[in-house]
Amino acid sequence: MSLVRLALRRPYTVFVLVVGAIAGAALAIVKMPADVFPPLGVPTIYVAQPYPGMTATQMEGFLTYYYEYNFLYIDGIRTVEARSIEGAALLKLTFQPGTNMSQAMAQTVQYVNRAHAYMPPGAVPPFVVRFDAGSVPVGYLAFSSPHRSVEQMQDLALNTVRPMFASLPGVSAEAPFGGSARTVVVSLDPARLQAYGVSSDQVVNAIARAETISPSGNIDLGSRYPVVELNSIAKNLQDLAAVPIRTGTFPAVFVRDVGSVSDAAHITTSVAL
Repeated sequence: MSLVRLALRRPYTVFVLVVGAIAGAALAIVKMPADVFPPLGVPTIYVAQPYPGMTATQMEGFLTYYYEYNFLYIDGIRTVEARSIEGAALLKLTFQPGTNMSQAMAQTVQYVNRAHAYMPPGAVPPFVVRFDAGSVPVGYLAFSSPHRSVEQMQDLALNTVRPMFASLPGVSAEAPFGGSARTVVVSLDPARLQAYGVSSDQVVNAIARAETISPSGNIDLGSRYPVVELNSIAKNLQDLAAVPIRTGTFPAVFVRDVGSVSDAAHITTSVAL
């Protein structure tokens, strides 16, 4: 009863408080950002380094070590945890509370580039990702088709569906996983290689020479100045099969003589269920 008596004695005060509460609630509903996974400011950065074909010991000695050594120079670093497996290395960088993570990310990228100069040839740049609850997927989209192959669905998901989600505001669409990328596979016959006296390295070098990409520039035709297209890329499987491996001696050897070329998928190394 005391609250009722107070409201009756101070009607204007109670009215102002009620109006203020309603206005504050309305402003909160309109302007307060809502997110399923709000940013928590977790001071953690992950660095993922792939290198197919490397053993865990080689990853540790030739790649992971250089990252660990250089990351200790980053301001505010707390711990550096590394895990090396076959063909990949994952490093977790934890920073002190209150660290400016934008500056930490910039320094991490800087020391990644510095460490990369000491790594074996062929090492691709790693993935540098800042961990945050907002980066956790809110859903998964699964693809299935009764008449399309796995590599065709992978191609559609990567080049057609993913750009649709990436253009939405506030949405980051990750690359699809679980499928095999479309790959032109050259299968060599060891018996034919031995019969023609050709090694697999010679086949690889011949295909690399045939697939040279070089800017050709323009040609002056008087009133016209068109760009000259360099016609050195195979347009179909038959062109790739007709690449010469050995010329100038009899008999000339082509890719089709020592193997076959097929429009297939990359070798499956993982499965997503």
